[in-house]
Amino acid sequence: MKKALFLVNQHSRKGQKLLSQATVELQALGFKLIVESTNHADELSDTIRYHKNQVELVIIGGGDGTLNCAIEGLIDTKLPLGILPMGTANDLARTLEIPTDLAAACQVIASGKVRLIDLGWVNGQHFFNVASLGLSVEITQRLTKDVKQRWGVLAYAFTALQTILESRPFRAEIKVNNESFHVKTIQIAIGNGRYYGGGMTVAEDATIDDRRLDLYSLETKSWWEIIALLPAMRQGNHSSWPNVRALHAQEIEVYTSKRRRINTDGEITTHTPAKFRVIPQALAVIAPA
Repeated sequence: MKKALFLVNQHSRKGQKLLSQATVELQALGFKLIVESTNHADELSDTIRYHKNQVELVIIGGGDGTLNCAIEGLIDTKLPLGILPMGTANDLARTLEIPTDLAAACQVIASGKVRLIDLGWVNGQHFFNVASLGLSVEITQRLTKDVKQRWGVLAYAFTALQTILESRPFRAEIKVNNESFHVKTIQIAIGNGRYYGGGMTVAEDATIDDRRLDLYSLETKSWWEIIALLPAMRQGNHSSWPNVRALHAQEIEVYTSKRRRINTDGEITTHTPAKFRVIPQALAVIAPA
């Protein structure tokens, strides 16, 4: 019988509702659980550290923001992570091909294999999916809990549309592979995984264990160009568009004349100037074979 720490964010979109169902499913699959539900996602890493000698793995029920809050505890304890997608976007689960159906996700944890994945890092903050500045930060600020609860994944589309219509470009310097690019952009995104923002694709060939970061800069002139780009951004082939700059590297620096906030996995955590890097094989996750 495997001992697991089962953490659920009560504030995630489905957390409260699915806690008891998930507990029953996991116990039926042979897990002995220590169940901790939290109202404060920032306590997750401390909870993981506290239980590190009592369990063999950590199972987290929540969305990308909840998972991000657990990164430090998972790095410190080296415990493998099982994911039950209970958030709005569930982009890490999508990248790892973990099903959103609860019973199927529990089955993956019971029979899936441990896979080592990379993490992104910016100014001391780790991230799974993407770190960005510009448009996405404005979207994050508008994407309230109420909006997410009410509209689910559609909330991203509504909020993005509203923000795009009011977006203004800014100037930045991107330093990568001993080159420097001066850009006028509305968004710079640096991805570690494949998906972010409710199913947008960082780059067509991005994977979460390719030991590189994928950057794109949206250097569009008007709002309608961004709207036209959206289908390509979902498929990941936006890098071939004329006003999109795409770069790949293990380390990237971004400078802006005035300080700009940076969003990591949907939470605003740091600001420019920013140094980004990839940390290869940093974390063990349980994913479909």
